[in-house]
Amino acid sequence: MAPPAIPTNKPDPIILTLFANRFMSVAEAMGRSLQQTSISTNIKERLDFSCALFAPDGDLVANAPFIPIHLGSMSFAVKYQMNLYGKSLKEGDVLMTNSPHAGGSHLPDITIITPVFDPASKEIIFFTASRGHHADIGGILPGSMPPTSVNIFEEGAEIVSFKIVDGGVFDRKGLVEYMIDKPSQYPGSSGCRNIRDVESDLKAQIAANHKGVQLIHAIIEDYGLATVQEYMYHIRANAEMSVRNLLRDVVKRIGSTTLEAVDYLDDGSPIQLRVDITESDGSAVLDFSGTGCEVRGNLNAPISVVHSAVIYCMRAMLDLEIPLNAGCLVPLEIKIPQKSLLSPSRTAAVCGGNVLTSQRIVDVVLKAFHAAAASQGCTNNLTFGTGGKDKDGNNIAGWGYYETIAGGSGAGPSWHGTDGVHTHITNTRIGDVEILERRYPVVVHQFGLREGSGGKGEYRGGEGVVRELEVLEPMQVSILSERRTRQPYGLEGGGPGALGRNTWIKKLREEDGDLTKENRALEERHINIGGKATVWMGKGDRLMIETPGGGAWGLPKDDGKREEAMHSKVWEPRGSIAERAAAQAAF
Repeated sequence: MAPPAIPTNKPDPIILTLFANRFMSVAEAMGRSLQQTSISTNIKERLDFSCALFAPDGDLVANAPFIPIHLGSMSFAVKYQMNLYGKSLKEGDVLMTNSPHAGGSHLPDITIITPVFDPASKEIIFFTASRGHHADIGGILPGSMPPTSVNIFEEGAEIVSFKIVDGGVFDRKGLVEYMIDKPSQYPGSSGCRNIRDVESDLKAQIAANHKGVQLIHAIIEDYGLATVQEYMYHIRANAEMSVRNLLRDVVKRIGSTTLEAVDYLDDGSPIQLRVDITESDGSAVLDFSGTGCEVRGNLNAPISVVHSAVIYCMRAMLDLEIPLNAGCLVPLEIKIPQKSLLSPSRTAAVCGGNVLTSQRIVDVVLKAFHAAAASQGCTNNLTFGTGGKDKDGNNIAGWGYYETIAGGSGAGPSWHGTDGVHTHITNTRIGDVEILERRYPVVVHQFGLREGSGGKGEYRGGEGVVRELEVLEPMQVSILSERRTRQPYGLEGGGPGALGRNTWIKKLREEDGDLTKENRALEERHINIGGKATVWMGKGDRLMIETPGGGAWGLPKDDGKREEAMHSKVWEPRGSIAERAAAQAAF
């Protein structure tokens, strides 16, 4: 039966909503397939993955509510592969990539891309893609998120482009070469410590993409290719118009076409933003000039991550139920200074930029738009495991575990911050205690809210959390975190959230030289290891992670506390950055 005729020159609002939901349902079904067929804790339990649908030009069409930092940057990856392969792709081809140079976010996030062909014309009509965070892909430390990395070669396997399935044939030999052989060539770095789990999860991603292909063909069978693609463009146009209206509303609300904000990483590197809005057409230029230069560590963020943070903020500020898609970026021009930490060199380390700097970019954008106080500004990346290279340079099989830990979200002009939640770009789950303790040699001693860590104000900031784990056998434990020296700010007189803290509770041991006549009665040492550290923990050692709270909004209503809040608040005068600096000095 022929598909129904639907006028496409002007979108019907009901049919537009129908197609938006049909496209989103494709991504949701892909996600369910990936979760059900994966085996790793990271993907199956923590849901650290994203699935999305892309237009034939590589633009994002629709997604389910997965990981925001994945969704905005995956379009860069799809477009890179399109430019690389041109029209040489064929039915049965599946591509694999994770390189920040090719639209990736950081190396553990591996993207699988599948072209969708029109059976009649044999032309590519869509792409399906999935991105999953794999717990170990090699590098200098288990978990492939080394807090001490200074170049990308220390962070694991980098794949610019690899045809993991060629004409329907899975290339396992090539996968082993990319995941084990190549990364182990670099000094101190090893290949993937558990290739079987990674291979299984990659096959789950391939299967999820295939599920998406089948569902797209089903939609085309129902409505016809012309109608489906026409409404795909209508959906993007609708998102574009929504953002243009948002920018016009911002000018009316704030009374200015120029917005400015600056915030700092824990090492003092500034992230600076100026927004110039053209009210007549609802467009804006977001200029990050003034942002600090590339850093030696791993807090550099690829440009795809910057775009992800911006598109997320635009979608978050819209009070509309529309899919996050490429239309959100059409009214925006994003200027990123060369040689900055937001546009790093080819070999710069980036694992922290994706998970930490991205959070700070979101804070800066929301601060400029005066939308919300700072959230915890961190993802508290905990990794632990064994394996890697021994003292003789041999590659030793092992395992790695990775998780992000919740904190407090920032308050806004009419709401309190949320306690103990993954904020902004993460949107993952925490590992369940039962699963974590059954699969790995650790015991969770405590996991709960960190009372008093949220900022005080008319609308309070969300509370951070306390997570304390004991290791049951010697292993390498690493933490990659921010907001350990600079508090999450409040707005409109609201107080800041509390700083985070990472404490190694180390048992005293004769072999470590810890036991002396003076401290023999003690049982343990409490050591603040800072925001970015890796330590070799012995059996019985514990790590206690106290995550930051969120900033508050507005002065407390209790008059008895207003004077105290005035002295403890983060200074937030209006005006240019120069005027703010002068006001801060005067204050």
